Amino acid sequence: MNFKEYIRVIEDFPQPGISFKDITTLLQNGPVYKEVINELARQLKDVEIDCIAGPEARGFVIGAPLAVALGVGFIPIRKSGKLPGETIEADYALEYGKDKLAMHNDAIKPGQKVLIADDLLATGGTIATSINLIQQLGGNIVGAAFLIELADLNGREKLGNIDVISLVTY
Repeated sequence: MNFKEYIRVIEDFPQPGISFKDITTLLQNGPVYKEVINELARQLKDVEIDCIAGPEARGFVIGAPLAVALGVGFIPIRKSGKLPGETIEADYALEYGKDKLAMHNDAIKPGQKVLIADDLLATGGTIATSINLIQQLGGNIVGAAFLIELADLNGREKLGNIDVISLVTY
């Protein structure tokens, strides 16, 4: 299936020069959304995964249903101040700004095999920060899965030797 047909591109959002890939049009189509999750699950069927971690907020809409499809748990990585328990945090640069991510400090057990899932791999900053948080807690990154990859932004380079799956490339 050509998932790109279901992704709306909005120019100059959220600021001039940004070509925003809007997945809400894909998410509104139940059979297509389901096929995205099923395709990622098919590509990951031979990877040993204990849990999936996804950064706020669109990582939740890819990571949580993927975790259900694979029969593993889901761990939210949230913006600072959004989790109720004790957390660890890390600063990171967005494609168009700065922010801070956090995880509960008991979310990952040492040695757990963690897949990171998100809607988009752009510059790799959010995912590199997520990897940092998971590794601080002793988790082992077994890969990263995305609906979209913006290849010209070279996000894979920030992820080192981590295996990356993406269904759509711009």
